[in-house]
Amino acid sequence: MGTKNNNALFFTCSVIEFIGRKMKRTRQDVTDCLGRNQIARIYEYADVFHCEPMEKVASELIEECRIQQGTFDNAANCRYTVPDYWDIGEVYERLIEDIFSDEQIVDGIWEVYHSWIDACISDFNTDFYYQSREYIAECYRAGEIL
Repeated sequence: MGTKNNNALFFTCSVIEFIGRKMKRTRQDVTDCLGRNQIARIYEYADVFHCEPMEKVASELIEECRIQQGTFDNAANCRYTVPDYWDIGEVYERLIEDIFSDEQIVDGIWEVYHSWIDACISDFNTDFYYQSREYIAECYRAGEIL
């Protein structure tokens, strides 16, 4: 598959990351709070949402989906430079692109965020999240860190 660049997917994953950080929730929790339909809506209308500041988009989604504050704070626990939410959005985007076809993207978002790899990408005290996209995709396919 390789080097597609799905901007709508990139934006959707970045929104999930932003909300997770703001509300201190795991990214799987965020996808559960949003639900499949809302995720599909964000993905479908990403070009419209992208015109607004991320803070505004996130705040509206948090309110609309009644996302409660949690205690998961991977940014505060990070001993190194915290990657930007856009950087982490890109990691998820690439993984989902590499594993799922264009028709499967929304299901792919759901699957990846509900898989074991979510915790690995969210652990900023490892170097996993900045490994090559090919390596991360191979790990996902294998079901473990290789």
